[in-house]
Order: sequence, then C-alpha cells, then structure tokens
Amino acid sequence: MIADNPGFFGFFGLFGFWSSMWGRGSDERVDQNVNRACRNAFVFTMVASALLFSYTAILRTAEAFQLAMSVAVLFAGSLTIFAASFVYYDRFSA
Repeated sequence: MIADNPGFFGFFGLFGFWSSMWGRGSDERVDQNVNRACRNAFVFTMVASALLFSYTAILRTAEAFQLAMSVAVLFAGSLTIFAASFVYYDRFSA
C-alpha cells in the first residue's frame, strides 16, 4: 500500500516546485530568472558537497560518507534553492 511508505509523499513536493513556475510565460525576464535560480542551485550543490566531503575526510567518519553521497539531500536542497530563488527574483527583481 502506498500509505505505508512515507517517502512516497515527498513526491508531491514536486507539484509545489512546478506551481512556482506556472503561468509565467516565456520572455527574457523569465529566462534570466531561471538562469539566476539555476546558478544559485549549482552553487548550493558545490558548496554542500565540498562541506560534506571535507567533514567526512577531516573527522574520518564512514557513517557521514552516506550523507555526503546522498543524492536525495543534494537534489532536495537544489530544488528548494531553485524554487525559492525563482520566486524571489520573479517578485523582487527589477
């Protein structure tokens, strides 16, 4: 049964991500905002990966290596940063 798997409900967060871009059209301003938001998500991924790898190497903790290689953490963080950045640039950018 689907209700027994709480990880399944994280899938519905994707709808919130797509709803932030609904009805925005396609002009140069939207393209600029998407590019800026992608840049922010990329920077988050690089910084978070570097910090997690450094933490693992310095403290020599094998348990933390799973967190450092966790695609779910980096993907969820990147999606969150992208959506928040896009909404911010869309509402407050000149």
